[in-house]
Amino acid sequence: MLFAVGAWPGYATAVGVTADNLTYFVGSLFFTTAALIQLLLTGRPLPHRGSTRAERFDWFAAAIQFVGTLLFNVSTLAALLQSTGAEVTARMVWRPDAYGSIAFLIASILAVVATTDRESLWDPNARSWWSTWFGMAGSLAFGASAVGAAVDPASGELRNAALANLGTFVGALCFLAAALLALPPRPAR
Repeated sequence: MLFAVGAWPGYATAVGVTADNLTYFVGSLFFTTAALIQLLLTGRPLPHRGSTRAERFDWFAAAIQFVGTLLFNVSTLAALLQSTGAEVTARMVWRPDAYGSIAFLIASILAVVATTDRESLWDPNARSWWSTWFGMAGSLAFGASAVGAAVDPASGELRNAALANLGTFVGALCFLAAALLALPPRPAR
């Protein structure tokens, strides 16, 4: 949710670049905590010879997503430090962001495969199906954001700040939807 707030049009102008980058960094910490919980609660043991393909793909999807969130921690911390005047190169901000986005895309592909091993590729009545595909959409949006956030070496500016912000905003909302769908349904009263 904090990634969506940080990318909201006008937020950085209203609070300042450093507060905006702090919003992203705090959001990345929550993101990593959620990914760690997901990894620990996959209900899957470490993959072994007897594991099914769905079990292996579920576990690796969660593990790779956790690594992706750690890369976002590095990226958002570097951006925060850069906004406070610290000597941080643009590569220290962009590369972990790009690698984290790649990790998310790989994790989403593995999650889709794991889901389709348990259900079908097209099952709009299944909450896990929706959650998996919202996760894939979020990964694609974060990937688009990383492309937009590449820095032009000549000017030092983002290649496409609008794409970077839109991708982050849409990706954050997709991941929020995926997380909400992954929650167990409330019991009927």
